[in-house]
Amino acid sequence: MLVEVCANSVQSALNAQKAGADRIELCSELAVGGITSSYGLLKKIRELISIPVHVLIRPRSGDFTYSQVEFEIMKENIQLCKDFGFAGIVSGVLGDRNNLDVERTAELVTLTGNLHFTFHRAFDWLSNPEDSLLQLQEMGVQTILSSGQATSSVEGLELLKSLQRKSEKITIMPGGGVKPNNAHLFKEAGFMAIHLSGTHFIPSLKVAPKVSMNTPSFLSDTKLAVTKLENIEDVVKAVK
Repeated sequence: MLVEVCANSVQSALNAQKAGADRIELCSELAVGGITSSYGLLKKIRELISIPVHVLIRPRSGDFTYSQVEFEIMKENIQLCKDFGFAGIVSGVLGDRNNLDVERTAELVTLTGNLHFTFHRAFDWLSNPEDSLLQLQEMGVQTILSSGQATSSVEGLELLKSLQRKSEKITIMPGGGVKPNNAHLFKEAGFMAIHLSGTHFIPSLKVAPKVSMNTPSFLSDTKLAVTKLENIEDVVKAVK
């Protein structure tokens, strides 16, 4: 069974490799579901990691419906990953009703070329997962990462098994809530791959900061945080 580890840093990737993981999905900012890592992190991972690395292509947090500019950024990042020689891409695009954006996703798959393409957990927002499975299969997607449209892949196990039965070519890879005490469930169910981060938190400061730099109100699946034109105009008028 293939074990893929979602690594958010060089140290996470090194730990995953040392522990015997078969593959890494590289991303940043796990708290928001992951976004594309920086050029510097991509470069360092290529230098230090010898097992296959698949790179998450997601330009921002929030939903999976992108502007044309954001879509162009995604394509630029895929090309960068190809230039670096990474083994695969993890991505996908939805419409504003959480339907599969077939045209744009197919464009990303085509651009990915010979690299492995995984459709990520945007799959868990789709209203018609079984129909979407067939569409993704037709366009050449090789893996679907999913929690079975549930909070965890254990809770979504029945849908995952149903998808696996219907899949002819795509590997269904359970991910979300996979832990040492439940990983055997997926092997017993016949899955060929699992995905987890295996994260724990270690202290990094000897003194707690005075104010937090985290802003929970910025986290949303249905709204995007964007600088408002009028707010800046008003401030510019007030101080210039």
